Amino acid sequence: MNLAELIERFDLKVFSKGLELTRTIGGGYAGDLLSDVIAHGQKDQLWITIQVHPNIVAVAALKELAAVVLVNGREPAAETVARAEKERVPIFGTSLSAFEFSGRLYGQGIKGS
Repeated sequence: MNLAELIERFDLKVFSKGLELTRTIGGGYAGDLLSDVIAHGQKDQLWITIQVHPNIVAVAALKELAAVVLVNGREPAAETVARAEKERVPIFGTSLSAFEFSGRLYGQGIKGS
């Protein structure tokens, strides 16, 4: 599944605009501790989190993650969106909890590492 298909299938809100959405998703990682994502996140994974500050963009870019999905209806700070667009990091949002969104992803064949 690529990012465009993910957005459509899960009715995700797109926060960072004008980015390429053909990237294939290679798995998922759920976590809110930045050091944990740095230690265990892998290239092409979706990162599922409640964090909304600009540092999520730095972590996503460092780990070459496919996108960041904010759960529980969270919305990123304006500075986060600006940095994401500059760094070309897709940020999406859902009202679902991390648990429910992860379960639905798993049901669609997106596995963890």
